[in-house]
Amino acid sequence: MSALPMVERDPALPERVTIYEVGPRDGLQNESGLVPVDAKVEFIERLVAAGLPVVEATSFVHPTWVPQLADAAEVVSRLPLDGPTPLPVLVPNERGLDRALESGVRHVAIFASATETFAAKNLNSTVEDQFAMFAPVVERALAAGVDVRAYVSMCFGDPWEGAVDPAQVVRVGTRLLELGATQLSLGDTIGVGTAAHVARLVAEFEAAGVGTDRLAMHFHDTYGQALANALAALRCGITTFDASAGGLGGCPYAESATGNLATEDLVWMLTGLGIEHGVDLPSLVATSRWMAGLLGRESPSAVVRALA
Repeated sequence: MSALPMVERDPALPERVTIYEVGPRDGLQNESGLVPVDAKVEFIERLVAAGLPVVEATSFVHPTWVPQLADAAEVVSRLPLDGPTPLPVLVPNERGLDRALESGVRHVAIFASATETFAAKNLNSTVEDQFAMFAPVVERALAAGVDVRAYVSMCFGDPWEGAVDPAQVVRVGTRLLELGATQLSLGDTIGVGTAAHVARLVAEFEAAGVGTDRLAMHFHDTYGQALANALAALRCGITTFDASAGGLGGCPYAESATGNLATEDLVWMLTGLGIEHGVDLPSLVATSRWMAGLLGRESPSAVVRALA
């Protein structure tokens, strides 16, 4: 199996991509049980050792809302925050930022909504009012020399509202970039996106003056479309993709949001396309099998299962 997949380079695609690993945060936040701190730290360390260039470590959200990540400060205290691999954390508001800054983090992310219903359920806000909530977070983070990434959820469809107008996604996304976010991750939170939809959304952002260098894609595999959507995004020039080791995760506030795009599945496809990614697949597969064992179930990643 070491010679597989065969490499067939497509010169129309980017030469290299960045995989933004979200398993320790977006993956574990959706688990019904609590993973011990030691295991979380080892998970992050193993992902870094496997070559993931960015590993999102945790979220400084109130433990009432996401008890699975109540140990965020302890996890972060045991990580090399000044090391060569960025270890960002999610911060929902200024209190979350306070805790993150106290812990010495150098990279944070905020989490916005493209739709009113999800803004109400996830942020206790409206689409418009969320910007007033995020503005001081971004301003203070940047003043402290901390990089800020912005997620936008429900970019391709909403379980309560249905179809989401791409123009609305662009309005929300550009506002977040104007606040000072350096990168925008567009989330298919419930996994309903399709390839042409991806291409249209990227084109709408480009028409608004936002280049692909500032965009990332965050796909869920609810309907088995995540890899097809990633390939469509590659063809549009996107070079940053969020993925979760072993396909862990979902969204605790949207029941129809199943697992994230599995990092292993993405790596297999990128390898076959001759696109550099820097990830050691056997090490990553071993890590995901180890975590699946801790969680007491099989990994949903097709590549992990195939290589097991």
